Amino acid sequence: MRQLADTSVALAYLLAKKEVLSSRYAPEVIEPLDSPEEITESKFLRELAWVILCGGMAESVVRSRFPAITRSFLNWCSAGKIAERSSECVNSATACFHHERKIEAIAASARIVHSRSFTVVHKCILRDPLASLMEFPFIGPTTAFHLAKNIGVRVAKPDRHLTRLASASGFQDVQVFCGRISVFLGEDIRKVDSVLWRFATMHPDYIERFTGYAA
Repeated sequence: MRQLADTSVALAYLLAKKEVLSSRYAPEVIEPLDSPEEITESKFLRELAWVILCGGMAESVVRSRFPAITRSFLNWCSAGKIAERSSECVNSATACFHHERKIEAIAASARIVHSRSFTVVHKCILRDPLASLMEFPFIGPTTAFHLAKNIGVRVAKPDRHLTRLASASGFQDVQVFCGRISVFLGEDIRKVDSVLWRFATMHPDYIERFTGYAA
């Protein structure tokens, strides 16, 4: 497929962004972005749990149950506290989210952070984000990008929506696709990711809409 010109892709993105900003999802794409240097232990545990749960599941399902899971895991107060009460946390969380392996993976991740210390984990993430994140259970080559983005690393996540949009626009790589928009418009690549992902969830025909905007 012919690759669309940067101007065409940028125009399609801006029209998609206009739709998102006019919707109830606008706060998602205007809120301040985190920096990986500033990420806290609590925030890291929360985002790690979120990405573990979201893998292969509808975001809306995870969102509806995440407050209860957060309470089960002591509001992500610290890896040490969760590790101390691991069985209790798992039993409570499993009662509201019936995927025992994922819940166990969250508890195991907290134990890893506790045993290594968040200071060490944080330094490893800053040095080599994707490789460091893939050391945690249920975090693979694709979900590592998702988690990295959520903790402030300047990447896009190659999920199915963005992969399809990139392919329809003639790009084989989501990072290149979102990166070209980012550079052309001076927009943070994480923001580009968020806008396009939400646009895709808003419209079942998002590929046709986007490529139509770029025509």
